[in-house]
Amino acid sequence: MSLVLQMRNERAGLVAQVQALAKIEADGGSLSAEQLQQFTTLEAQVHDLTAKIKRAESAEQLAAASAVPVNESAQGATSPPGSISGPFSEKAKPGTGMAQMARLLASAQGNQQTAAQMAKDGGFPADVHMALSVVTPGAGGVLVPTNFATDVIESLRPVSIVRKMGVTSLPLNNGNLTQPRITGNTVVTYIGSDTDIPITGMTFADTKLSAKKAAAIVPISNDLLAMSGVNPRVDGLVLSDLTVSMGLSEDLHFIRADGSGSLPKGLRHWALAFNLLPAPAVDGLTLEKIDLFLGKMMLRLETANVMMKSCGWLMAPRVLRFLQALRDGNGNKAYPEIDLGQLKGYPVGLTNQIPVNLGADGDETEIYFVNFADCMIGEDMDLTLSFSNEASYKDAQGEVVSAFQRDQTLLRVIAKHDFGPRHVESIVVAIAVKWGAGM
Repeated sequence: MSLVLQMRNERAGLVAQVQALAKIEADGGSLSAEQLQQFTTLEAQVHDLTAKIKRAESAEQLAAASAVPVNESAQGATSPPGSISGPFSEKAKPGTGMAQMARLLASAQGNQQTAAQMAKDGGFPADVHMALSVVTPGAGGVLVPTNFATDVIESLRPVSIVRKMGVTSLPLNNGNLTQPRITGNTVVTYIGSDTDIPITGMTFADTKLSAKKAAAIVPISNDLLAMSGVNPRVDGLVLSDLTVSMGLSEDLHFIRADGSGSLPKGLRHWALAFNLLPAPAVDGLTLEKIDLFLGKMMLRLETANVMMKSCGWLMAPRVLRFLQALRDGNGNKAYPEIDLGQLKGYPVGLTNQIPVNLGADGDETEIYFVNFADCMIGEDMDLTLSFSNEASYKDAQGEVVSAFQRDQTLLRVIAKHDFGPRHVESIVVAIAVKWGAGM
């Protein structure tokens, strides 16, 4: 048992004795002279232990900051190779520390002190051990340290389609952010020599972001959690499950949530009514009509003076495969750049979080063309992890699964963020898209 953990346990025992004495008076009794002296002594011991714990924690933090990674010698990373080698000497990937922390906490069923001791005994990095030693409870779980939360957000960028397309991430200080936006520009005109200069001015509005709570549940096999020590393959699996679950939840809400209640408002509901364009019907559909319609979507942004350097498409896989299969009159691919992940010169993001069962007949979907540089994700760095090996969850098919029966531990991660554009004119949505419905 670590010195800090031992002192914390000792302090907890003293506090319990103090509470027991205080309860006597709370119940209407009175303390004897001996009990009063005991209360004073215990109170002094608690204060003394608290000071010692703070000094010990400070010493451990200094030790962690000066620790040398196991794959470096005492001279540093550029020094001659040492004797350490093997599969665990590779450099940790971003987000690995978070995955290790989650795995240890899940194994300890959320008991941070037990998890911290497991980290120390299992040879985990010093920053993981220190994070577990100082982590605080929150929302029924434990709060993730800010540096680990930042790592998770960086790991989400290649996974979340919306983030991958290049949206801007901003901190939510105190859970809120107000971003002014221009709704009308000044007008400069030429006038005659005897004409008064007309009055002109800019008009403004605000995009207000406030932290919305998002949650994802990640089932982890207890066989994985049972693997002790640092294992990059196991930690990689845990990190992958964690980021994929969070990324899917983000995409679902950043694209189509309506902003009601506690939900953020997604692209679909930020778009102006003028920029909701019904797609050409399947009957009589030609390549020319498709090409003109896609060009029309792009033109809406161009005529609104939107900067076109960071634009991109979002669509369901069904639509992209339909466009990829189109041929011109000579049998050539209509859009050969799709093989390179682009459509009409702009990148394409594929996601199943855009439904393909919309409309009265349940066969419609949507296509988005957006200037993603104008979109913002306000980030609250408070992530909360909670654990259970008895709860149930719904799988991808909507079936209820018992974690206990599957020998799994459920990891629930709660994040807080919001989504919004700086310019609503930067979003165009094709609606009632039935292309590829029979594929």
